[in-house]
Amino acid sequence: MQSPPARGLRLSLLTRVFLANAAVLAIATLLLLFSPVEISYPVTENQAILLVIAFAVSLVLNIVLLRRQVAPLRRLAATMRAVEPLEPGRRVAMPRHADAEVEALTRAFNDMLDRLETERRESGRRALAAQEHERQRIARELHDEVGQVLTGVMLGLDEPDAREAVRRSLDDIRRIARELRPEALDHLGLQSALRSLCTATGAHDGLRVERRLDLGEMQLSPEVELVVYRVAQESLTNVMRHSGASEVVVGLGPVGGGLRLVVRDDGRGLGDEPAAEANGIAGMRERALHVGGRLTVTSGPEGGTEVRLDIPEPKGPR
Repeated sequence: MQSPPARGLRLSLLTRVFLANAAVLAIATLLLLFSPVEISYPVTENQAILLVIAFAVSLVLNIVLLRRQVAPLRRLAATMRAVEPLEPGRRVAMPRHADAEVEALTRAFNDMLDRLETERRESGRRALAAQEHERQRIARELHDEVGQVLTGVMLGLDEPDAREAVRRSLDDIRRIARELRPEALDHLGLQSALRSLCTATGAHDGLRVERRLDLGEMQLSPEVELVVYRVAQESLTNVMRHSGASEVVVGLGPVGGGLRLVVRDDGRGLGDEPAAEANGIAGMRERALHVGGRLTVTSGPEGGTEVRLDIPEPKGPR
């Protein structure tokens, strides 16, 4: 087993600050000892001017030396502020020639990010599972219990208008139940569920949906399938409600060992609305984080919006 490479001597921040101040005092002392300047009492005008100049020079020299010593801390703080919670995986790089305190602080901060991201991902998965379980329960009750009651009421009505009103209500309830928990996702898999979703979206007046779905041999876990479906569902809902688009492309397939979902439309775009807050995008970002994915939303200057979900090396079914 090879021994770790030898590390150079690392001085603490306190030691560096002490040495910087000691250097300034040493220079001032040497100047007093070996320069022809004499200080008498009372101090003459020329001597006072020299003392003021020497004091100013020592202050400037001191601040220059101290700025150099605390520069790693300033860079570390700037990098910490740049860390984005919705973009996991980003870590603070170890500064070159860092002090022992700076190195320890960097390691502690990165370890804290690891723990926070792990806990956030696990708690998010638990919350997502509980939410989907509740969705499934409500969808089943709407479809089975309320649907059966309305079907019985419709059969017992004599008026055609009343029967038609109940039938429309029954169709709405079944539609809501499908949106709460898509049966195709449970029984037929992700690709079939997305095809069904695209077909339903294409029924929207004036909207053409192009499907480019090809998972190949990629096997996905139920968690990943659910996140991909929900992101596609939310994106298509936004297209129908807000974009004014005439065409939308839904693409899904492997990219670089990972999985990529793209929903791109030719609508009016996001405009001045912050992408992180617009039309449920923050919720889609949260879902992506639960499976280690990353969601990006871009809008071109001439309109159109693209929602892209990238999931690196998604795990297969468990």
